[in-house]
Amino acid sequence: MTAEADRTSLLAAMSDAILAMAGEPRLEPVLRQLVEGAKELVNARYAAIGVPDEDGEGFSDFIYTGMSDELVARIGPLPLQHGLLAAMLGEKEPYRATDIAKDPRFQWWPDAHPRMTSFLGVPIASKGNVIGAFYLTDKEHASEFTQADQEAIVLLAAHAAIAIENARLYEQTRELSVVAERNRLARDLHDSVSQTLFSMTLTAEAALTAMDNDAETARSEVENLRDLSRAALQEMRSLIFELRPAELESDGLVATLEKHVDVLRRIGHVEIAIRAPEYSPQAPAVERTVFRIIQESLNNVMKHSEAKRVDVEIAARNDTLRVSITDDGVGFDLTDPQIRTRRLGITSMEERAEELGGELRIETSQGQGTRIELELPLG
Repeated sequence: MTAEADRTSLLAAMSDAILAMAGEPRLEPVLRQLVEGAKELVNARYAAIGVPDEDGEGFSDFIYTGMSDELVARIGPLPLQHGLLAAMLGEKEPYRATDIAKDPRFQWWPDAHPRMTSFLGVPIASKGNVIGAFYLTDKEHASEFTQADQEAIVLLAAHAAIAIENARLYEQTRELSVVAERNRLARDLHDSVSQTLFSMTLTAEAALTAMDNDAETARSEVENLRDLSRAALQEMRSLIFELRPAELESDGLVATLEKHVDVLRRIGHVEIAIRAPEYSPQAPAVERTVFRIIQESLNNVMKHSEAKRVDVEIAARNDTLRVSITDDGVGFDLTDPQIRTRRLGITSMEERAEELGGELRIETSQGQGTRIELELPLG
């Protein structure tokens, strides 16, 4: 291969790595793209990339290429950190060998494992710490990997470090989002269900007190108790539905919304219409944000608006995604300083929109209903 072709292959591998990281926050797909690029870049028969687990006893991710699934099944479980696998995680310098089995740190092959010879190992470092490693073996049409091969994988390892750190930040963000969602649900339980249950207790005591002396009052209190229990049941059903993971990646935004709205129609007796004639599927991060904003908007409608009808419209055109949620409820005073205390979901929706460079607008007044408009840039 000529020097010009080498540079072209390297640039193509770098481009693939950057595009993979830009479009996919999860770690495993990005690692797979990187290891495939590394294998092709240096003409290796086998390639792998490993990320150690928190205990340092194995790998949280070990992505390989060049071996069939049947061969991997015969080899057995994922490798532990031993031999040269561990060495690349303990040293910060690349390592090349013409015969891996002759290295003093080599330990053993599983029975079904291919007998590999030439080896190139490159640590993946971030902020002075080794957070993973590339493993490449059996250079095609040559007895060993070259210095140029090593330099190419070192450059690729720098992109791999960014991918791993980005994936970790993404997971941390998801964990924080889970905590925030749990706190919100706990607050909703306290604000609605627990208060309803307390009212049920007082109503039941009043019914017991009146039972012997005032049958009509007792009957009225029992009817109140029935209504309160139905309200508590509806609220619990709504909260339980929110706890279920939305199947956005498999069903898409519109289908997932329809499922959510079907439940709301049953428990809230509100007419909800969804129109999305100009919508086409978008990136998962965009659809998750849109779903959560619409979900929070409908949650506020069900709790506060006394609306009879809600219209949801979704459109994606001219590189912009637009959503509107309009209800015919009682509205509210948006200038009321306490409104965000009572309806914390408004702040959450605005923050979700801003995270993707979008804008959320609210138009409302007392007695005139509410309209929420969301605009998100696409691409």
